[in-house]
Amino acid sequence: MGQIYHYMNRLSVLVRSYHTSEICTKELYMEQKIDYQNELSGKIALVTGGTKGAGKAIAKRLKNAGAKVIVTARNVPESFEEDFFFIPADLSRAEGAGKVADEVFKNFGDIDILVNNLGGSDTPGGGFASATNENWEETLQINLLAPVRLDSAFLPKMIAKKNGVIIHIASIQAKLPLYESTLPYAAAKAGLVNYSKGLSKEVTPKGVRVLTVSPGGIMTDAAKRMMERISKSNNITVQEAEQSVLDALRGVPFGRFAQPEEVAELVGFLVSPRAAYLTGAEFVIDGGTVPTI
Repeated sequence: MGQIYHYMNRLSVLVRSYHTSEICTKELYMEQKIDYQNELSGKIALVTGGTKGAGKAIAKRLKNAGAKVIVTARNVPESFEEDFFFIPADLSRAEGAGKVADEVFKNFGDIDILVNNLGGSDTPGGGFASATNENWEETLQINLLAPVRLDSAFLPKMIAKKNGVIIHIASIQAKLPLYESTLPYAAAKAGLVNYSKGLSKEVTPKGVRVLTVSPGGIMTDAAKRMMERISKSNNITVQEAEQSVLDALRGVPFGRFAQPEEVAELVGFLVSPRAAYLTGAEFVIDGGTVPTI
């Protein structure tokens, strides 16, 4: 029988078996097995909300790593890149998720990576009383139920081949809700974080990794529109609205919101072979905003 000794360094273990010993270096193994420039070659990825903002940046990041990328949105943007396979769909409705699944299965058979990036809020500013039943229902449909439906559609084939990665893009508002304007959104994202963790416990033993990425503020066009809504509702400037959001988040030590490409880089790592042992975890990318450990 072999005997494993303490780590010699952070990547190597000394293994002794009877009269022989060898150093098994994980770093060498990774260098032999992983092509960092093309590490997603042969993989098929689906990115929801992949035509703008963080979703567009994620789609580009996965494509640059060698993946064939499918993106969804309600409408084709004017400047859409033809390198992506586009499926128009309204994922706030069950039939939209069914349409996406049907198109993917017809054209690709299945997928290896699912990034549930679609999300957002159109709730007007003004606090709890300003949010209508329609605001709550629509926000929950987009931010919680859409990922649940797509997971349900694609998980069976992932489980059958014992391989797959699902990423849920949540938000630090799950822990730091902005009650002034996005309380339904915060509640939906809190549900998504909880659901993602529970799902990982069930499907990871079957070969599918499930992870959550929770960004803080991302300077996208949608974020700019939110600042404009807050500005209009409170009769302040857009700059004052942005500062009010930073203040409501208790300050961002980095002094700014994230760029979409910074979030995409984290997602690109998490879906790669380099992150093969990661599952069931939430990764916060917020410039230090959340004040707790």
